Amino acid sequence: MSDITEVQACIFDVDGTLLDSMPVWDDIGERYLTSLGISAREGLHDVLNTMSLEQGAVYLKEEYQIDKPIPQIVKEVLKIVSDFYRFEAPLKSGVKETLEWLSEKKIKMVIATSSNKELVEAALERNGVLQYFEQIYTCTEVGAGKDEPKIYREAAEFLQTKPENTAVFEDAIHAAETAKEAGFVVVGVYDASNEENLSRMKEVCDYYYERMDEVIQADN
Repeated sequence: MSDITEVQACIFDVDGTLLDSMPVWDDIGERYLTSLGISAREGLHDVLNTMSLEQGAVYLKEEYQIDKPIPQIVKEVLKIVSDFYRFEAPLKSGVKETLEWLSEKKIKMVIATSSNKELVEAALERNGVLQYFEQIYTCTEVGAGKDEPKIYREAAEFLQTKPENTAVFEDAIHAAETAKEAGFVVVGVYDASNEENLSRMKEVCDYYYERMDEVIQADN
C-alpha cells in the first residue's frame, strides 16, 4: 500500500498513541508516595516497572513502612490513575487534527486499548475526540492482551474490513508486531516510553511518524 489514505478503516491504541498518558504509569509510585507526604528514593520506577499492581503495593508497604492494608494501597493507587485520566491526560500533538482529517475522508475509526473503558471514554470525551470513534474494544472485554491479535480481529470484524485494508495505530513494539503478523497495515507513532525499541518499530511498521499529524502532511 503506497498511501495511508487507501485504508478503509483505522484501529487506534490509546495510551502513548492518542493520549500522552504513559507518564502516570511511569511515575505512579512517586505520585502515590507524594500523596502520603513521603519522598520516593531514586530508581523507584525501575523497581516497580516489572511488578504487578499488587506486587508494587507490597513493595511500597514494606519499603516505606506504609501502615495500610495492601488492598487499600491498590485502591488508592488506582484512584490516582483514575483522576489522571478524568481530569489531566492530554491528547498527544496532532491527534485531534488527524482524527478530523480521517473523519472528513469517511474513514471509519475504533479504539483497541489495554486500559479501562470507562477511563478511556472519560479522557477522550474531555479532550473532545470521543465522537470520532464508532466503538471501543478493551483487552479485558475480548479476553486477550495485545500479544494476541484477537482485539484487532474483533475490531476489524465490526468495521467489516479486511486486515490489509485496515490501519492499526500503535506506539508499543509488542502490539505493532502482533498487528503486523495478523496482516494489518501498521502505523507506528513515537512515544518516549518506547524509545529503546525505536529502530525495531521502524522496521516492523508500514509507516512511522514522530507526530500523529505527519499522516496529514504525507498526503499533501
